[in-house]
Amino acid sequence: MAFASIPEILEDIKLGRMIVLVDDEDRENEGDLIVAGEKCTPAAINFMIKFGRGVPFIPATDARLNQLKIPMMTKQNTARHGTAMAEMVDALHGTTTGVSAFDRAATVRVFVDDDAVPEDLARPGHMIPLRAEPGGVLVRAGHTEAIVDLCTLAGLKPVGVGCEVIGEDGQMMRRPQLELFCQEHNLKMASIADLISYRLKREQLIERIETVTLPTRWGVFKLIAYHSAVDAQPHLALCKGGVGDLDENGNVIAHEQPVLVRVHSECLTGDVFGSGKCDCGDQLDTAMQLIENAGVGALIYLRQEGRGIGLANKL
Repeated sequence: MAFASIPEILEDIKLGRMIVLVDDEDRENEGDLIVAGEKCTPAAINFMIKFGRGVPFIPATDARLNQLKIPMMTKQNTARHGTAMAEMVDALHGTTTGVSAFDRAATVRVFVDDDAVPEDLARPGHMIPLRAEPGGVLVRAGHTEAIVDLCTLAGLKPVGVGCEVIGEDGQMMRRPQLELFCQEHNLKMASIADLISYRLKREQLIERIETVTLPTRWGVFKLIAYHSAVDAQPHLALCKGGVGDLDENGNVIAHEQPVLVRVHSECLTGDVFGSGKCDCGDQLDTAMQLIENAGVGALIYLRQEGRGIGLANKL
């Protein structure tokens, strides 16, 4: 059984249909039943509990959980994949014990109700909110982020409901079993990998925010700062010879001939302090000098200290 295309999945999500979403085999290697929060019904919750057999959860944005004042379940997250579980809650009004499918659906409605306030929730409860990383699957390739992304891309509120799919033998269903499960229940199946690809192809993830002239020891360069939708750090480009220049309409002027380009990962100890433990500073110096000598080119300076692990962890 082939994965459905993301546009097909978005149409089903928009119509309130349930789908199965799988991650990579080298990650959790699991499938989750998911439905948009706005479209969640007691029948959907009951289906998840009866056939999914997992624990229903509510993925939502960081902003939504903050609005409802739902803290994280623990201060130190040691979960294998960093799943951001928050304090379990129930809808406080119009419910009984919070366990029934009707009560759980009522709890979901609190999350999608723009007028809901923290006082509308009982704590502790039976539904687990999951806090999605800003930037979605482009930052963390988890079910939490994928569900929120799918709801958003379908034009719905960024709140969903998910439930892991467990087999009759008590083991997590894998791809072959999930395919049979989808065929039996007439459900489409999608992959998080396809969602990542879909977003990368269609979204503008980089925004140019500032341009200045920067005198350096190698020569005068144009320094351009960029904001990334998936990274809090501003990334930089040091350009020479008209690279990065804009036309009167604000579009980047293309160069017909190839130019020198160096992609350099930030290394404070090497770039600034000349550390003898790496050659990053030497690489930076050589690249900048080559571009200066050529009179045209660009050095892309990525603010990912230690290739993303951070300065303290690199030391």
